[in-house]
Amino acid sequence: MPTTPAESAKPDFRSDVTVDLVRSSAGDSDVLWAARVSTLGEQSLEELSKDPERSKGLINYLMRDRHGSPFEHNSMTFFISAPIFVFREFMRHRVGWSYNEESGRYRELQPVFYVPDASRKLVQEGRPGKYVFVEGSGEQHELASRTMEQSYVRAYEAYQEMLAAGIAREVARSVLPVGLYSSMYATCNARSLMHFLGLRTQHELARVPSFPQREIEMVGEKMEAQWAKLMPLTYAAFNDNGRVAP
Repeated sequence: MPTTPAESAKPDFRSDVTVDLVRSSAGDSDVLWAARVSTLGEQSLEELSKDPERSKGLINYLMRDRHGSPFEHNSMTFFISAPIFVFREFMRHRVGWSYNEESGRYRELQPVFYVPDASRKLVQEGRPGKYVFVEGSGEQHELASRTMEQSYVRAYEAYQEMLAAGIAREVARSVLPVGLYSSMYATCNARSLMHFLGLRTQHELARVPSFPQREIEMVGEKMEAQWAKLMPLTYAAFNDNGRVAP
C-alpha cells in the first residue's frame, strides 16, 4: 500500500556523517609482499616481518619515489551515510573505487536531512581559486537552519503526496534535495584512498594544498582514522612524504 502523508515519518535533521569499516583485507605486509616479489620471488609473511626497520624503510622508499602498485594489493569496504551532495563529489574518484548506493527507485527514501551545526563556517570570502571560509553570524546560522528545515519538510511532503497518489518512486524522488542523506558501500585500496585523502582533506603535513568542502572532509577524516590502524607503516610514510599518493 502507498504511504499517505499522515503516515510519513517525522523529518530527522543531522549535521554529522557515518563511516564504518565493514570489511578489510589490508595491512603493511600486503605492500611488502607485493614489492619484494619483483626481486626475491614469493616469501612468507614470517620472512617479511623479520626485519621491521627494513620493512619500514622499504615502504617509505616506495612512497617517496612513487612506486604505487604495491599499495594496491589490499581492500577496504566502508559503509557511509552522508548527504547526497557529498556522494556526488565522492564519485568523481573513479580509479580504484567501487560503489553501491541505496536506490530511490526501489525503496522509499527516509526523511533524514543535513543541516550544518554551529561549527560549520558559512561565509566564503575571496574569488574562486583563492578564497577562505569564515564564521557566519548567529543570524546567518539561524537563517540557514530555519530555511533548510522548512524547505526539506515541504519537499518531503510533496514526495509523500505523490507516493500516496500512486506515482512511482523513481518519479516522486525528483522533488527531494541534495541535502537528503543517502548510504553506500565504498570499496577501495590504500593507493586510491591516499589519492582521495590528498584531495579531500586539509592537513598541516600536506605538500600540496587542498580545499575540500567540509562535509566530504568529515567523511575523509573518519576513513583516514580507520585506515591508519590497519596500515600504520604505510600511513606514516604517507604523512612523512607530504600526503601525496604514490
